[in-house]
Amino acid sequence: MNTSKIYLGKSARTARTELLVWLPIIVGLGALYIPSLYDLFNGVWSEDEQAHGPIVLAISCWLIYRKWPAMLKASNGETAPLAGWTLLAIGLFSYVIGRSQAVIQLEIGAVLPVLIGLILIMHGAAALKKMWFPLFFMLFMIPLPGVLVQTLTIPLKTAVSIVAEHILYAFDYPIARTGVILRVGQYQMLVADACAGLHTLFTLEALGLLYMNLMGHESLKRNLALASVIVPISFISNVIRVMVLVLITYHFGDAAGQGFLHGFAGMTLFLSALLLIIAVDALLGKLIKDKVPHAA
Repeated sequence: MNTSKIYLGKSARTARTELLVWLPIIVGLGALYIPSLYDLFNGVWSEDEQAHGPIVLAISCWLIYRKWPAMLKASNGETAPLAGWTLLAIGLFSYVIGRSQAVIQLEIGAVLPVLIGLILIMHGAAALKKMWFPLFFMLFMIPLPGVLVQTLTIPLKTAVSIVAEHILYAFDYPIARTGVILRVGQYQMLVADACAGLHTLFTLEALGLLYMNLMGHESLKRNLALASVIVPISFISNVIRVMVLVLITYHFGDAAGQGFLHGFAGMTLFLSALLLIIAVDALLGKLIKDKVPHAA
């Protein structure tokens, strides 16, 4: 008898059964959050500052799909109904308050206690541990409170403007700064929130953490060291983006700086951040070795 065929057949039946169990839950989540997603796509997610939201959502769904078999495997039949139903109730209450009072942070943030509660009810704490990063990553799709953004964005933009000014001035560019306004040649440029604000820093943090998770390094020291440099890398990437925009405007004119090449400068932000993260990770790999499992 072919035991592999029996195992595959059993796995297929388990997957189908699990899908049937989760199908009404998925339908219920869709009924709750499709209207919310519609509002987001036609609201804050349509703005440059929050354009990372749909990307984070798509990556989170992919991560959940990727971790789903590991979650099912970790499930040992021990559920946590008390904690699960408590978190589910808290999440639904948060959703109702957020939706009815137009508090987007409560409305969208409610998805986390709802999903955590459902996993605890269905599969227990061991299964939840396998899903911790996809659920944590969802935090980056929640729109930040406006008060926090305004409080932290101004000093961030100022710091980015100062560094960009000093670097370009060192290369003999005719540049001067007043607050977050850069004057280069005959052009005057305002460093906007989308170029160097808290949202951009937040997005780059998500990119760095996603990279760390996908790499799956065994060394705690290496992971902590890499996590500690994500913030300065994000800042450096913002400086690079602003400098690219200034150079494009200075050499090709204001139309180029505000047109297609403006989007290109946005691409350089993420590309430079990713390259810096990879470079630092490679350096850390030479200094800190991952643990190699001993042979049995």
